[in-house]
Amino acid sequence: MTAENPKKPEDPKKAPEPSGVDLARVALRAAREQARARGDAAQQKKQARRGGGLRSGARADGRDPMALGAAINRLITERGWETPAAVGGVMGRWPQIVGPDLANHCVPQNYDEDERVLVVQCDSTAWATQLRHLAPTLVARLNEDLGHGTVRMIKVLNPGGPARRYGPLRAPGSTGPGDTYG
Repeated sequence: MTAENPKKPEDPKKAPEPSGVDLARVALRAAREQARARGDAAQQKKQARRGGGLRSGARADGRDPMALGAAINRLITERGWETPAAVGGVMGRWPQIVGPDLANHCVPQNYDEDERVLVVQCDSTAWATQLRHLAPTLVARLNEDLGHGTVRMIKVLNPGGPARRYGPLRAPGSTGPGDTYG
């Protein structure tokens, strides 16, 4: 530590700066917005010289119809939904990624984009334990498919118990289906 370059304590609450692919996506999105704004301004000047108003022509313009897939891809890119859309695709391809046996007993529930955690619900504690042992391998496989660092960890949820039913035919103080004879 010198007088010219004193070290500042790092703020633990500070969010990590985007880097790598995330930084490139942000820069690309900003460049596209600037280019679109320049193009819109030039189009407005051109229309003002012609007397204003939109006119039909042989050339393509922003009013032309586009294919549904292209419109959806454009919307995903403009809104910055690339990662959630990719993870959603993984959830749809879950059996191909983890195998049919594991897919029959473990189902992905949601993905936390901020924490980069995939939450998976299992139908028994045995399968939950199995998935916990396979988690590092699955994280590596998912990151290979989605891009490095997309999934940091897999959170495994144990199965829930049967739903508690309340109603007119329940005995007061009943704790559920397990107290039938006792």
